[in-house]
Amino acid sequence: MYESYTRQSLGSKEYRELLGTAQMVFNANNAFIIENILRYDTNSFYNWSNLMDLTSGGLRKPIKETITKVSNTRIARLFEKIIYLRNRLFHSYQITDKDGEQRLATKEENGNRFVIDEKWLKNFIGLNEKLCLLLHDLRGF
Repeated sequence: MYESYTRQSLGSKEYRELLGTAQMVFNANNAFIIENILRYDTNSFYNWSNLMDLTSGGLRKPIKETITKVSNTRIARLFEKIIYLRNRLFHSYQITDKDGEQRLATKEENGNRFVIDEKWLKNFIGLNEKLCLLLHDLRGF
């Protein structure tokens, strides 16, 4: 598929919508994590600008020192899983899949390759929804 703004081959509109949704829900949760870090930072050690400049993986220590300290490890563990999946998504490459559609593919650290299909993207979005609900519960309003 092509669009007027690029001559490059693209995935279907639905696939691109899922990709965009995946990016947006991850980014929203990353910011929500930071909001909760700041909320539970009793020593005022962290600030928004510095946290926003960190990679998502760089939030591990602030999460442990704030969110995990006042709750449990569920948020930290789920966020770690989501970060891993996000890395697979953003370190992917474009392929023409078996059905002729343009999709992304990636590989795991063990070298296994797989296609990032619509089901995978919906699972990623669903995990982000679970994280969002946990963060809402933690925030309490």
